[in-house]
Amino acid sequence: MFRKFQSHGEKSIDKLKKATPAKKKTEIEFNCKIYFHKDGSNGKQKYRFEVETTKVFSFLNYKITAQARKEKKVIDISLLGLTAMNDYVAKVQPANVEIDFEELFGEFTINLIKQDGSINSALVNFNIYKKEIEFIKEFLPEKKNNSKFCTFEISKDQFTYSKEYNK
Repeated sequence: MFRKFQSHGEKSIDKLKKATPAKKKTEIEFNCKIYFHKDGSNGKQKYRFEVETTKVFSFLNYKITAQARKEKKVIDISLLGLTAMNDYVAKVQPANVEIDFEELFGEFTINLIKQDGSINSALVNFNIYKKEIEFIKEFLPEKKNNSKFCTFEISKDQFTYSKEYNK
């Protein structure tokens, strides 16, 4: 299940999903990479959603603060903002967050939700037995002033498997 960043932010995922974003031009700000991930600490098979900014930061290192939940066949990832890291050496890199889930099988709707209420979605099919994550479609839910801010990709070069699936 999702561990990190669960209690941050004042707005709940439900409130953000209902919020009406201000009208603005489309700008791609985030990319969501989806891949199989073997947990290094316990060897369990996970399904990782790595969200990163398209903007690269050079003076400070940032992490994206996020909340996530899985309900039935829907995964909601709420992007709450950026947090500066206490690193001594700044690297030229995007801000990111890695969110892991266990036991995903079949079709799921993935919703990325911004603070202003904008939602970008993808329909993805997970099949660990075939070692496949299939991207079905990307879409914008019907919502006033909703705009595209995120791309989705299946990152096959990042696939890693636990022992039971590494055959």
